[in-house]
Amino acid sequence: MVPLTWYLILATVLFSIGLFGVLARKNAIAILMGVELMLNAANINLVAFWRYVNPALIGGQVFAVIVFAVAAAEVAVGLALFISIFRRRGTIAADQIDMMKW
Repeated sequence: MVPLTWYLILATVLFSIGLFGVLARKNAIAILMGVELMLNAANINLVAFWRYVNPALIGGQVFAVIVFAVAAAEVAVGLALFISIFRRRGTIAADQIDMMKW
């Protein structure tokens, strides 16, 4: 049986890579992928703690499915926004998207 700490280390590494992707990238699609990595790290934590704390209940799996549904909706809305911005501005670089400024 794999110890809980290995799952937590994996989730920490994935979350760190996702956070670096969000903070260091200028491309909006790369930022979105970083957010997805962070959500997957949260899912790993949810399922790992469910397995090791109380496997009789399915609470961890239910929360993981909810996070997957939220991530899918986030990707759909995010990509729709990025396509719209690209059609209007011709770029999806995060530092050049300033449509909210006057």
